[in-house]
Amino acid sequence: MKSNIYNLTFTALENYFIEHGENHSKAASKAKIIYNYLYRNIPHGLSERITNLLERDFDCNFNFVEITEQRNSEDAVKFLFELKSGETPAAGGIASACNAAVEAVLMRHDYGNALCISTQVGCNMGCAFCQSSTQKKIRNLEPYEMVLQILKAQEANGEKISRLTLMGIGEPLDNYENVKDFIDIIGHKDGLSIAPRHITVSTCGLVPEMKRLLSEKIPCNLAVSLHAPNDEIRSRLMPVNQVYGINELLAAVREITAVKNKKTTLEYIMLDGVNDSDDCARELVSLLKGIYCYVNLIPYNETNLGFKRSSADRIKAFYSILIQGGIRAVVRREFGGEIKAACGQLRADVGANIVRP
Repeated sequence: MKSNIYNLTFTALENYFIEHGENHSKAASKAKIIYNYLYRNIPHGLSERITNLLERDFDCNFNFVEITEQRNSEDAVKFLFELKSGETPAAGGIASACNAAVEAVLMRHDYGNALCISTQVGCNMGCAFCQSSTQKKIRNLEPYEMVLQILKAQEANGEKISRLTLMGIGEPLDNYENVKDFIDIIGHKDGLSIAPRHITVSTCGLVPEMKRLLSEKIPCNLAVSLHAPNDEIRSRLMPVNQVYGINELLAAVREITAVKNKKTTLEYIMLDGVNDSDDCARELVSLLKGIYCYVNLIPYNETNLGFKRSSADRIKAFYSILIQGGIRAVVRREFGGEIKAACGQLRADVGANIVRP
């Protein structure tokens, strides 16, 4: 099966033209023309020979990712994307592993539009409070399937996406190679040109991959899901903690912030009676002393998983203890709760994985 052309990094496209007889200068020029065409809708004017060559070797189908449902609120839009491989569905009409559905959310801010995209079909991390984890991982998304979430969202709403978070369905660092290429593609100056400071990768705490991001100098911000002040609570909420405990995780955060000289975001979801007590707040202050970070307190968006949201007063008291303890903290602005597009609520229904006739 041919690779989709939206899978290609700029360097890969240059190398392709070099392999087909172009010198470095002409290969770079042709790659720029293709990127401007794919990502900026600038007519390419390439020769028929080059066009035929690309169509022979790559799948240029823009519609392998399609919006099948869109829900709108005042400040957010949730998209359900159907991913198509072009393969024949299995017996009974159920899609093969290459066909599935994911969700993404457009959030409108005063400073621009941000899109939260999915990186996997399902998720194997098993975080107890997250709706996405109720659908086990089916497969990783390829770079083009992440790229097309952006392009399709822009096309549907006529709004430029200037910021990107990889916080939808899936664990981005469990799909490391594809995510790395995706960041390369969307950040290129001749393509979507999304600045590294506007790209945030979220992780539940896959320590080796976090260190790879650093060693390979992948240009993005990092948001780490902490959600507890100690191993006992975190292991109950997040199975990954049984592999990479809090001390190992925060050692990696210290290393990353020391090298990049930039704050790492630590996500902390506020769960009533679980991790929101004054004692938890004081323990968190002690835990984070000396780490260049800020804590993003997230009011829980209730689903059917049995957890309740901390009260506004409880969140305020928790926040105050952090601030008084010298820890930078914010309470996350909420988006899309009324359309089930808020943090922790994304879950593409299994029924959406059925291929329609």
